[in-house]
Amino acid sequence: MTRRKLLSLEERQALPGIPDDEASLIRHYTLLPQDRLQAEVRHRSHNQLGYAVQLCLMRNPGRILGVDESPPAAMVAYVAEQLEVDSNAFALHSRSYHTRFDHSRRLTQYLGVRTATREDRRAALMAAIDAAMATDQGLRFGDIWVEGSRSFRPMDEQLMPKPAFAALKAADELGLGVQGDAVAYLSEARQALDFNLKRLAYRARNGKVEAVRLEAGQLVVTPLSGDVPAAAEELKWELGDIYPLIEVPDLLTEVHAWTGFADRFTHIRTQEPPDNIPAMLAGVLADATNLGAKRMAAASKGISTREIAWKRIFHTRPETYKLAQACITDRHAQHPHALLWGDGSTASSDGQFFQASDRAGPRSDINLHDGSEPGPKFYSHLSDQYGYFSILPISATESEAPYVLDGPFDHETELEIQEHFTDTGGASDHVFGLFALTGRRFAPRLRNLKDRKLHTVEKPATYPALQKHIGVPINTSLIMEYWDDLLHLAASIQTQTVAPSTILKRLATSRNPSQLAWALREPGRLERTLFMIEWYSDPALQRRCQAGLNKGEAAHKLKRAGFFHERGEIRDRSFESQAFRASGLNLVVSAIIHWNTVYLGRAVDHLRRQGRVIRPEVFKHVSPLSWKYINLTGTYASGEQPVLVDGFRPLRLPQPLARAA
Repeated sequence: MTRRKLLSLEERQALPGIPDDEASLIRHYTLLPQDRLQAEVRHRSHNQLGYAVQLCLMRNPGRILGVDESPPAAMVAYVAEQLEVDSNAFALHSRSYHTRFDHSRRLTQYLGVRTATREDRRAALMAAIDAAMATDQGLRFGDIWVEGSRSFRPMDEQLMPKPAFAALKAADELGLGVQGDAVAYLSEARQALDFNLKRLAYRARNGKVEAVRLEAGQLVVTPLSGDVPAAAEELKWELGDIYPLIEVPDLLTEVHAWTGFADRFTHIRTQEPPDNIPAMLAGVLADATNLGAKRMAAASKGISTREIAWKRIFHTRPETYKLAQACITDRHAQHPHALLWGDGSTASSDGQFFQASDRAGPRSDINLHDGSEPGPKFYSHLSDQYGYFSILPISATESEAPYVLDGPFDHETELEIQEHFTDTGGASDHVFGLFALTGRRFAPRLRNLKDRKLHTVEKPATYPALQKHIGVPINTSLIMEYWDDLLHLAASIQTQTVAPSTILKRLATSRNPSQLAWALREPGRLERTLFMIEWYSDPALQRRCQAGLNKGEAAHKLKRAGFFHERGEIRDRSFESQAFRASGLNLVVSAIIHWNTVYLGRAVDHLRRQGRVIRPEVFKHVSPLSWKYINLTGTYASGEQPVLVDGFRPLRLPQPLARAA
């Protein structure tokens, strides 16, 4: 009977082959400091280069050169560049068989290897059989779960029940972003970290990284120039002049007609939608503009204080605000023009300070970064399509980092956020760790990047070109010891058993940090290092992060314009009232953004019908954040029927264009 061939001829030839692509060269043939020392003690450059090439090949693919074999030129050039010798010198070394044999003998002693014996081959075969059997059977993760972990018992009450976690882990159904086995996670992360550090050093040293150079062992980053074309700014102002003029209550009424968002404010007992939509919208607007029910009724025609108060008592709740918000954001995400700004998979978050006065002033904190007056911050999350999906009032002195993950996990929209941007205030190693554990990508814009250390598993001397950037090593033993606890924590967040901020605040504010806090920091350091390497190496990541944060910062201006009453100051003492203010503001701003998007599309379509060429790469830089044609103040006359054309308000066109349209 013929034998079954496990490998094809091409596969068998590739196994001992010598790679020549850049990634493989960096991964397999980067010399350690002691390697270079071993090579440099050889006389003459061709012997140094030949010795180093043989050293590399004995490590990978694990053999010496054949008698008449020459390695790929790219591989020789890569090794020669590290030794600072001419790669052509290798030709002289390859002619001397006796020198090559002597070098291979010395290298076996240096590397601690020997020619394989029969016993060695048998041991290798048995190890391969054991590995194959383990792969076929899988790992029994549930067998290593220890009931009653001693490290953070008080926190257990807030997490997923341990039996439920153990069952999910045993069934490999945790749904996290990392392997269930610590060894597998660390092995993969260690290889990625080592390779990416070596590649960064190589590319920076050879000027292959845009806007980054290596000077005296320091990575120097040149700020990237903006990529917004001047034509986009001109187009934004031109479009703003032809949008319809509108009162904000009418805008909300139109957006409700398109989305039905006001129907999500159901009655607390009957679950019926509001029977008086204008009063419901007036209540939302009272929160958003900081007017309150009484002043909103006085500024509105046909709506009483009692009607607004009734809607506040029986229809306005945190969960109904979330559902209404999701209604607008999901409809906005489906608009064709929203897809020009993004696909809804990335988002940014940031805090916006609002000054407090009157009764709220003494209860608020002062953050000198925001001035000398007290007040809270509204911390909100915005998708790459300008769709808000979360907002929360927090103390001005509180770190923003614990709240970064709350938004992606606590919303009712259909958005699936995979990458999240913040500024430095939202970043911490704990946040990096939890993002990775839960399968999401964290990409903050870190201030003073050159002063932040990279952390490695290998010794700093392994990366001599980057040694000034390398800090304390990653504690892999701590990660392995508390791996199940870290998975338990991540699974509890993934299943929304506990809010991320609840856990992160406990881990960050304890005077005596628990071992779990130290353990979570280690994968956080590892993931932050991988991120920093990518930030140095990839200008596209820098631009993507900057663009995401710019959207949030620009939206802050619209929020500031809308939250105008009482000089834009918070006067509510309770967290619940401040949360209603924040939620109302988010909802009204979202309605304005969606309305702008709809009429932005209609305005551009009109210009194109007139023969204008508007390229998508220009159009995508025109944001839906303008408001100069929207009356945010004054007396609100709700319910007046506008003149519509095909269901929409007519654009404000110059008379010749209007006649042509």
